[in-house]
Amino acid sequence: MANPIVPTEGVLLGRARVPGFDHPRVVTVRDGDVIDITSKEAPTSRDIAELDDPAGYVKSSMGPVIGSLHLLLANSWSGKTNLNEPSLLSPIDLQAVKAAGVTFVVSLLERVIEEQARGDKAKADALRGDILGLVGTDLSQLEPGSPAAMEVKKTLIARGVWSQYLEVGIGPDAEIFTKCQPMASVGYGADVGILPISEWNNPEPELVVVVTSKGTIIGATLGNDVNLRDVEGRSALLLGKAKDNNASASLGPFIRLFDGKFTIETVKAADIALSVSGEDGFELTGVSNLSQISRSPESLVAASIGRHHQYPDGFVLYTGTMFAPVKDRGGAGKGFTHKVGDVVSISTPSLGTLSNTVRLSTEAAPWTYGASHLLRDLAKAGLL
Repeated sequence: MANPIVPTEGVLLGRARVPGFDHPRVVTVRDGDVIDITSKEAPTSRDIAELDDPAGYVKSSMGPVIGSLHLLLANSWSGKTNLNEPSLLSPIDLQAVKAAGVTFVVSLLERVIEEQARGDKAKADALRGDILGLVGTDLSQLEPGSPAAMEVKKTLIARGVWSQYLEVGIGPDAEIFTKCQPMASVGYGADVGILPISEWNNPEPELVVVVTSKGTIIGATLGNDVNLRDVEGRSALLLGKAKDNNASASLGPFIRLFDGKFTIETVKAADIALSVSGEDGFELTGVSNLSQISRSPESLVAASIGRHHQYPDGFVLYTGTMFAPVKDRGGAGKGFTHKVGDVVSISTPSLGTLSNTVRLSTEAAPWTYGASHLLRDLAKAGLL
């Protein structure tokens, strides 16, 4: 059974474009309707996240119905949006958008083994045997930066296979980078963008945690950390070009706030499913489990914020993926890459389904509404 687009329970926080208003509206979902809860007390998603009890505030807030959830979901698809009806946006606004990379050791080491072996099963088995002899049979239990991880590092260096990706995968320091600027992420139904120069790219289905300025995780959503593998593969110094482009960061459909029943432990046990459906009939599916993550969401947040780095408006953090699509497309041995028109869906029962259509970043809707526009419009509306 397919996961729902929006979970049928929990406290949900989102944003919507509503006709008659210059600025996005803050919304929640109740009994199949989308409710506008924008107020002077908390006119932005960021403001609600910074409250002492975000879930309690959203649950008790009153406001008008702007439409049925079914209507807004249907009207949020790029190219099919009726501007006279409301539609969903990314559920965040002024928060920074950060991402972590190489957070699943089990998949990282297997990729290194495969690359080094170059199809030689005996060589792959020998290298795998070296590693498993050091850490046991469950690579997901290898703690980055631990003495066991450092022994694996020594073995891999001796084998001549050490790389910068292994350094952040099992070394002491996590890879944390900026995915996009505040206000630049896109939401459910929007196009996601890839650069025209890229010939090898893929979706990265990820759980995204929502973090306050104090470093507290208060909820989660789904994200697609769109990646240009060929660009990053040329040089790690091109990470910005590979990761941060027009419409390259999608989030949604809603933030689900922690409320006692839905907690960080719920998140850490989630299965994240991915499906890609192409206009050429190509289909790709896969599932990754957060229980296999090598760096916990809490440790990734600690690596992002603290005395060393502050985020006064809070941030969201993509926590990484273990899913690297390899299914051939367009011929044997050609591997996977996106084609324009692909529909990518990322889902888990507790958070719903985030779906987007792949376009060239030069053809996706340009980013024109930034933080300055939002603040001016809120001030004009008397909400600041």
